[in-house]
Amino acid sequence: MKVVSLIIPAYNEVQRIAKTVLEAVDYFGAQQQACEIIVAADGTDGTREAVQALVPAHPCIRVIGNPRRSGKGRGIREAVRLATGDIIGFSDADNKTPITEFAKMRPPLQEGIEVVIGSRGLRESQIEKRQALYRRVGSRGFGIFMRATVGLRGIADTQCGFKFFLGDVARDLFARQQIDGYMFDVEILYIAQQRGYRIEQVPVRWRDDGDSRLNLVAGNLRNVRDILGIRWQHRQIARQRDLVSEAVSRSDS
Repeated sequence: MKVVSLIIPAYNEVQRIAKTVLEAVDYFGAQQQACEIIVAADGTDGTREAVQALVPAHPCIRVIGNPRRSGKGRGIREAVRLATGDIIGFSDADNKTPITEFAKMRPPLQEGIEVVIGSRGLRESQIEKRQALYRRVGSRGFGIFMRATVGLRGIADTQCGFKFFLGDVARDLFARQQIDGYMFDVEILYIAQQRGYRIEQVPVRWRDDGDSRLNLVAGNLRNVRDILGIRWQHRQIARQRDLVSEAVSRSDS
């Protein structure tokens, strides 16, 4: 692979963003892997400025974002539009999955697997620090609801923030992706399955940091709304596309 584009979404992460970004720079440098790192940073605490200060010493870094919170899904979507890599992926600013786990993602990507996702739900996954019990119970309930509603098949963990794609596949998927919030992961995997891309799950190291930005009531209500909308929105899009194709076929005949 010639260039890896790593996207790091961040919201008010000034305390740890520099450490996370520099760990990625050092890792790819040690691997002699050309990279670009795009930080999609919303908020007003100085996160964008902290990243911008790293650019003179590390020209592979760039930063985008807005003072107003626009959502993780939107931030990654806008970063993918700018990314130039042969491989495009994202990792969370809180470093719950260390960038060194990319070594496990590389082989299937090099074999041509289109979508390779880190998973906390496989037997070989290493959970170094678990979430609080109430969050684990909530996640299990969410998984049951999500699979029943969206119909994702065979994916143990949709929400681990460590996912990589062949570059053209990422550009295709995120051009179709619409959800701005946390459920963009589910939407991306749903679109990938609908388009016939292969998805490989890779067990990764993961540790909870106890700092969730999700409001348990308002955030989860929004997540439920987004999940309910995924199949409906994309079925409507597919139906409209079929109607257009049908009309073109009729006009050509």
